[in-house]
Amino acid sequence: GYPARQKENIMGELLDRLKGNVNEAVGKAKRKSSDPEVRAKGAMQEIKGKAQQVKASLKAELTNDIK
Repeated sequence: GYPARQKENIMGELLDRLKGNVNEAVGKAKRKSSDPEVRAKGAMQEIKGKAQQVKASLKAELTNDIK
């Protein structure tokens, strides 16, 4: 099995990827709104989702370095 630290990193990576995917999808949907304020919030949410994806990738790299 994996040491506890690796399991923690893998679960954190998966959770960040999931959150990132959800935020990107919701952000994209909001950007289709006719309300400019909702579109702006959607753009920010989409950026947040992309940042979460980067965070997940960094955790994946960290986990691979530990192996």
